[in-house]
Amino acid sequence: MTEAAPRTTAWFHCFAGIAGDMALGSLLDAGADLDEVRGILERLPVTGWRLEVESVLRAGLGATRAVVVVSDDVVVRTYMHIVALVEEARLPPRVASRSLATFAALAGVEGELHRRPPERVHFHEVGGHDTLVDVVGTAAALEVLDVDEVLSSSVATGTGTIRSAHGFLPNPSPAVVRLLRGAPTYGRDLAVELTTPTGAALLCALSSGFGPLPPMRVESTGFGAGSRDLDGLPNCTQVVVGAAMSEEVQPGHPLVVLETNVDDATGETLAHAVEVLLGAGALDAWITPVLMKKGRPGHTVSALVDIALVGSVRHALRSETGSLGVRSWPVERWAARREFDTVIVDGMPVRVKIGPGRVKAEHADAARVAARTGRPLREVLSDAESQWRILKGREPGPEDRLPPRPDGPEPA
Repeated sequence: MTEAAPRTTAWFHCFAGIAGDMALGSLLDAGADLDEVRGILERLPVTGWRLEVESVLRAGLGATRAVVVVSDDVVVRTYMHIVALVEEARLPPRVASRSLATFAALAGVEGELHRRPPERVHFHEVGGHDTLVDVVGTAAALEVLDVDEVLSSSVATGTGTIRSAHGFLPNPSPAVVRLLRGAPTYGRDLAVELTTPTGAALLCALSSGFGPLPPMRVESTGFGAGSRDLDGLPNCTQVVVGAAMSEEVQPGHPLVVLETNVDDATGETLAHAVEVLLGAGALDAWITPVLMKKGRPGHTVSALVDIALVGSVRHALRSETGSLGVRSWPVERWAARREFDTVIVDGMPVRVKIGPGRVKAEHADAARVAARTGRPLREVLSDAESQWRILKGREPGPEDRLPPRPDGPEPA
């Protein structure tokens, strides 16, 4: 039996944030062939643009800047218009799915912010030719480099305010903050939009994890330049591409378990505490019944946390339980590989998560469709998963008939 080829991983180092053009530029700098990327982009049924690259210096660091030159007037597209353009282009399957997942993430967040269904969202800054080319171009460059998995570092953001189609907004923008829910982030004292909604959406849709450089055999690296110089900081996104080390030899992802014991909280309070912990960035949270000193029944409230978020989750755990102390210990996690895709159910996007041996629709997306159509949630979940199998030409197996789990972060 021949040994399976190692999976190719791309790790984005967002020390100065990330934007669509910076992600694309970094992949081109890392060796993605420009002509091949252009060839895929030219399948889009859109004219009036061209992709150019230039070699620049950012704080003395050599980088590639991807520039989309637009000759047409500014275009405001709806989410469904963009979906139609991507589907009409007949892109390679992974390019199409990664592009659609990115725009679905943007539509979902814009819908939340503006109180309207995602399918009715109008994209302003992210609806023009340049964003379409940045997103599909990034997906195309990942395909040219044969990248199987995308990972990311913690994400830097700026401060102050930024100008948008809706006027001045706080920096990071509301869309960026919502897209990066659950991801480790930090702010730099720079009045610059370091991370844009497009960059955040690419990470939200494509990254299967956040943390330091993962174990890999490095094959190439590249820097994608932003449009301006920053004082003392290279305005770049770095990407490192390489072959992932086999699970047998690579260490698990370092995490921390936080927990506390409580004996005076109601079930409603404990359930709310779990929701707050997940909202604070915990990867998972759970309740365990225990017998405490003097025979008192109680509960242990536990949370699995990325090292970068220990402080905020620990504060949430103490605040919500009223505990006088929190304990912790380090753990390692070997998470199963997973990918993300998007299907359309009743005209609305539903994200699906694909792991070894199964596909699972995202509960929150399916619940939104069920609420707006009046259909039972279980039917929407089943339709979304069946549509993905049909699109991929895959018959369901016994492992796909497992009952859907409640929505929430992937358990340990």
